[in-house]
Amino acid sequence: MDARTITPGYRIGIDVGGTNTDAVVLDERLAVVASVKRPTTADTGDGVAAAIDAVLEASGVDPSLVTHAMLGTTHCTNAIVERRGLGRVGILRLGAPATTAVPPLEGWPADLRAAIGEHAYLIRGGYEIDGRVLAPLDEQAVRDACARMRGEVDAVAVVGVFSPIDEHQEERVAEIVASELDVPISRSARIGSLGLLERENATVLNAALMRTLRQMAAGFVAALRDRGIPATPYFGQNDGTLMTLDYALEFPVFTIGCGPTNSIRGAAHLSGATDALVVDIGGTTTDIGVLVDGFPRQSSHAVEIGGIRTNFRMPDVLSVGLGGGSIVRAGAVGDGRGAGSDADADAGAGDVTVGPDSVGYRLPEEGLAFGGRTLTATDVALAVGGASIDGLEPPVIEPGLGAAAWAAMRELLEDTIDRMKPNAEPVPVILVGGGSIVAPDELAGVGDLIRPAHFGAANAVGAALGEVAGQVEKVYRVVGDGRASRDDAAREASDRARLAGADPATIEVVAIEELPVAYTDGQAVLIRARAVGRLAA
Repeated sequence: MDARTITPGYRIGIDVGGTNTDAVVLDERLAVVASVKRPTTADTGDGVAAAIDAVLEASGVDPSLVTHAMLGTTHCTNAIVERRGLGRVGILRLGAPATTAVPPLEGWPADLRAAIGEHAYLIRGGYEIDGRVLAPLDEQAVRDACARMRGEVDAVAVVGVFSPIDEHQEERVAEIVASELDVPISRSARIGSLGLLERENATVLNAALMRTLRQMAAGFVAALRDRGIPATPYFGQNDGTLMTLDYALEFPVFTIGCGPTNSIRGAAHLSGATDALVVDIGGTTTDIGVLVDGFPRQSSHAVEIGGIRTNFRMPDVLSVGLGGGSIVRAGAVGDGRGAGSDADADAGAGDVTVGPDSVGYRLPEEGLAFGGRTLTATDVALAVGGASIDGLEPPVIEPGLGAAAWAAMRELLEDTIDRMKPNAEPVPVILVGGGSIVAPDELAGVGDLIRPAHFGAANAVGAALGEVAGQVEKVYRVVGDGRASRDDAAREASDRARLAGADPATIEVVAIEELPVAYTDGQAVLIRARAVGRLAA
């Protein structure tokens, strides 16, 4: 009897990208049993269901033996960028009269403001940076705002001035809102760090995405149930770890950026490397991230999402418009589409441009090698002998054009890698993603170029890996040697890991960082703590 039919504890990992939906089955030793790639569909739920069917068939695994199912998705990112499917949000900022000069949603694009709605209220409250009360909370004003919002919002965002220092006012407002309205509540102290406007933006986006992810999650759970899969569902989050379905529904904004982090985690698992650059080439873009001790390096800068500046944790990733479906132009090349814009990824090889626009998931219909009329990066790689695809003949293109486009692709990759290197020395690079066939076998500035097995499904492998993390970032007033403050931050990080789905017996605090807070009396410190544990059984 085939061992795959009797070994318990299989996992399905799924990653939904803009071009392809990848799925893998891992056994209890986290070895890859099977991996598949299916085109992403306009309704992402259909593509997810098709990928599940395909990977189950390829693996031969009994669906009843799948105990965990993990999904990494760009659904929330796309909703923000496309202004589609967002919920209406009521905003309660606890900061009057000190913060009235800059109202909520200041600087947001008009179309995104319209999608969020008009309910934004400034209420007396908030704290000073040293923890003193800025203004007493006006509870009646909170109730009055709830009366005006009733029936007109899908969620409420509560944002207090310096609430990461003291959450009591936010917690009280959340209690009042819960008693007045039957809608989910997003509190800023649980999402962002210091920096009122960026934290407020992240909290509002989180509230707007609650309905969005709930619809996606319902489709995912239904797809599992309809196939007889008794798996516990998890979502990937943007630090490369997992969270339970309930935790994801409370913090949907944490799924933004999980695509690149899944690829980085998957690349580490497949290659065995712990410190390297990871180059993930998809159908539309190339994402380059940094692998440090087996996890993605987090960005230390504020991150813009759909034109909105936020300050919650995100991976440090550099993206450029080069993918397997990138359109190649040189004069009247391809199907006569318009000339490339100034943003084209012109790597300097004559007047040849590669990207940034792409045929995306339409590559099997529109690429020259597939019988279409558009010259793509994949066609160039096939034509110059840099890659091969079973069952496809290399397309015939003008040799000078092919050489110039191949050189442009090489130069763009080398330049982008160089921007992410810590120094001028050659670095190891792990090459993953379905579009990575467009990368040459040798690149300047690169030491070892690693193409692991199942490289095309590294993102889905990363989604299936079973580590769960909790992270906290708070300001404390240090008393004595500060040990009590560090212990408190460690306890809260461990508790968040448990809530996200970690086995309490395996949770370990892996990092504590302590930074002085400027413009204070020297006793205030910002403490970041991170705890990681294995997936609960």
